[in-house]
Amino acid sequence: MDEVRQRAPGDVYAHEYPGLVRLAYVTTGSLAAAEDVVQDVFADWFRLEGIRREQVREPAAYLRRAVLSRCTSWVRRRILERRHAAAPALAPPASDAPAQADIAAVRAALRQLTPRQRAAVFLRYYLDLPEAQVAAALACRPGTVKSLLHRSLTKMKEVLGD
Repeated sequence: MDEVRQRAPGDVYAHEYPGLVRLAYVTTGSLAAAEDVVQDVFADWFRLEGIRREQVREPAAYLRRAVLSRCTSWVRRRILERRHAAAPALAPPASDAPAQADIAAVRAALRQLTPRQRAAVFLRYYLDLPEAQVAAALACRPGTVKSLLHRSLTKMKEVLGD
């Protein structure tokens, strides 16, 4: 942890950016939105005064929480836009077409989850974070994370037919 805090902001950016974009993509479903969200979070973090930035004990956890917060806002904004514009839902980009049937099935099952459930599954099983860190990123209790994961996996099993 201390070695992460000791790194220069540019090093933190280089190390954390790819994972944060993947996290934001899983939550928003849009690569362009994911990149925008992560860039905005880093821009805000870089704007912090030196002393305020040094007060952030774990930059990776701080940045994950900020990305999830912005993604939640983005998703809510999209829901409102769709509601008011009555526009049809956007199709996933063609470049995301999975090469294997299993990958397609898992992605379809993930799309059945709420953004919060997708974020919990991604943080726990893709980034391999312990439940306590997932709870910190989602601003909830570890018990809530367990419940989210249980419901998510149950729903995914139903969709996958397991």
